[in-house]
Amino acid sequence: MPLYEYEAEDGTVVELLRPAKDADKPVPDPEGKGRVFTRKHSVFASGGAGGAGGHVHTGSCACGKRQGGCGAG
Repeated sequence: MPLYEYEAEDGTVVELLRPAKDADKPVPDPEGKGRVFTRKHSVFASGGAGGAGGHVHTGSCACGKRQGGCGAG
């Protein structure tokens, strides 16, 4: 089941495991304050490039090490 993030107007974020078919359904305020939570775009590191969560060396790296120097690629 996918994990979705929902955000209220005040910036409070909650995470819920929900079926994809329910992803955009309303989320009740877990604290009962009447806030409206809407689904937000989640950004996370999947470890795709070299298992380093997006840290890829191409020539000189911003981490200051040569290509392959910090084990990221």
